[in-house]
Amino acid sequence: MMKIMLFAGILLSITFLPAVYAEPTVSIKLEKTVYGYCEKLFYIIEVSEVTGDPAIIHIRDDAGKGSSAIPIPIVALENPIPSLVPFEKEIFPLGKYYIDVEYSGQKTTAEFELADLGKKCIPSTMNTIVANWLSGNISDGFLIDAFDKFVDKEVIDIPFEINEDNVYNIRVPEWVKNTAHWWLQGYISNDEFADTINYLVENKIISDEVKIGNGI
Repeated sequence: MMKIMLFAGILLSITFLPAVYAEPTVSIKLEKTVYGYCEKLFYIIEVSEVTGDPAIIHIRDDAGKGSSAIPIPIVALENPIPSLVPFEKEIFPLGKYYIDVEYSGQKTTAEFELADLGKKCIPSTMNTIVANWLSGNISDGFLIDAFDKFVDKEVIDIPFEINEDNVYNIRVPEWVKNTAHWWLQGYISNDEFADTINYLVENKIISDEVKIGNGI
C-alpha cells in the first residue's frame, strides 16, 4: 500500500509541475553565400513560433558600416526576404557582409561574400530611364546619353560625345524597344541587353551622325 501511495504521489507531482517555457528560436537560411554585382540578396528568416514581434535586421560590411534597423513582420515560421535592389559597384564594395537578426529577444547572424563574378551590370537607375524612353518621355539621344553617363564603359561603351548639338540626331532602331521591354521584365539578362546596345554602336547603327531617311 505504501508503494502504491508513493507511486501515486510521484505521478501527481509530475502532473502539476509548472510548464517549462521554451524561448523562440530564430535562424537565417541564405539562398547562397557568394553574390556578384547585378544580383539581388535573398534569404529566409526561420522562427520556431510566431510571437507577434517583428524581426529587426541590420546588414553590415566587414568594416562595421551597416544599415539602420529594418523591421520585418514575422507572419510564418519561414519568412522569405527578397531584396528589391541589386548589388551595384558604386554602392557596395567587394568583401564580406553580415546579416544580423533579432527576434523576440533572440539574435543570430549569417555571413555572405560579395565577389567580382565578371557579370555585366546595368545600374537600377537605368530601369526608370529606359521605361521613360519606352513611354516616349525622352528621346533616343537622351537614352544613349544616359547609358554613357550611368553605365560602366566596360559594360556599354558609347565612343562619341553627346551634346546639345547632336543629341537629337541620334536614332535607335524601333525593334530595340522589344529588347528593352524584355530586359525590364527580366526575360533577358544585363549581358544580353548590353550586347545589343554595343552591337548597334560598334556597327554605327547608333551614332552621332545625321541619318537620312528611315533606313534604321
